Amino acid sequence: MHYFSGFSLKNEEELFDDILIDTEFNMAGFSYGAIKAFEYTLSIPKRVDTLQLISPAFFQTKDKKFIRLQLLHFKKNQDKYIKNFLQNCAYPSKIDLSKYLEIGTYEELEELFTYKWDKDKLEDLSKRVKIYIYLGSEDKIIDTKEVYEFFKPYATIYYFNKKGHILK
Repeated sequence: MHYFSGFSLKNEEELFDDILIDTEFNMAGFSYGAIKAFEYTLSIPKRVDTLQLISPAFFQTKDKKFIRLQLLHFKKNQDKYIKNFLQNCAYPSKIDLSKYLEIGTYEELEELFTYKWDKDKLEDLSKRVKIYIYLGSEDKIIDTKEVYEFFKPYATIYYFNKKGHILK
């Protein structure tokens, strides 16, 4: 399996041991890492059977003001922004994500907020790769209803009741 970490995180895949498919033909990513896993799967010639997108970063329905404010807050006080971000990722659990912390860059955050999921690419990929989406009902990072509606034609979606962004 090839795993891609979320924004400002590293080695957090152990949080998802109960859902990750550990085979050499699986790609997986969490949040921002879901974008990376999707793009990587599109670009490589090797065989991929499954793509697991855990709480995929999805902000293409947000207006430019929302994105500008997020980036401004990050630039103004990176430590405070990351602390708040990790708390929102962990919610409603009390899991301390600091052991997985690897501060992301402004450019990565900008990519996360401005990335546009392409329906044509998803449709094409879904014809040859099984796509799984995992969402938590209490997610404070993404709008899971929007994510569900967007991805439902292309993927099998698992919805975890009373779980947040990290599905805990």
